[in-house]
Amino acid sequence: MAENSKRRGLMLILSSPSGAGKTTLSRRLLEEDKETLLSISMTTRGPRPGEVNGEDYIFVTREEFDRRIQNNEFLEYANVFGNLYGTLKKDVDKILENGEDILFDIDWQGTQQILQKKSSDVVSVFILPPAISALRERLLSRGQDTVEQIEERMKTAHGELSHWPEYTYILVNRDFDKTLEEIKSILRAERKKRTRQPRLVNLVKSLMVQKI
Repeated sequence: MAENSKRRGLMLILSSPSGAGKTTLSRRLLEEDKETLLSISMTTRGPRPGEVNGEDYIFVTREEFDRRIQNNEFLEYANVFGNLYGTLKKDVDKILENGEDILFDIDWQGTQQILQKKSSDVVSVFILPPAISALRERLLSRGQDTVEQIEERMKTAHGELSHWPEYTYILVNRDFDKTLEEIKSILRAERKKRTRQPRLVNLVKSLMVQKI
């Protein structure tokens, strides 16, 4: 950990079925909380309109992705609707050691892999929709997927929902601003955990030797 770091960083994971609002929540959180950085995933899918390589995702070929799997370079990776997504271990380790937080917008598969490797650094949040119909409405309104892709995402929604008990915090996204504030509250509390503030040990030792 860097000498000027007051605490160890954490990994904030936001997961949800497609269309429950986690991506929009992630973007707003990053805008308003400057202590949190976005984990930039590597992916084999092509960029969507407006996406920038190295900022939204790192776009690579399937061959390049497979090579990195063989070299054990990923903290987690998953196949999502036919495309591979993954997080590089070296990038995450550097951020955590510098006392910064990383936001992950990933699914339950990636979450399970990270929990197996770095559970003490993880804060996991699952976002539930208020109703299944809300998922379809949000997918249609964002205009990024074909009708066939939307139907495929809707079919997998129930399977994704079944993994909600694996997360520490569960939020129902009925009101966007309220849900965002709830995420911020979770983040503030988790940053204050004793295990994430190593400098407290020396502070307490110095207090114990002081005369009363």
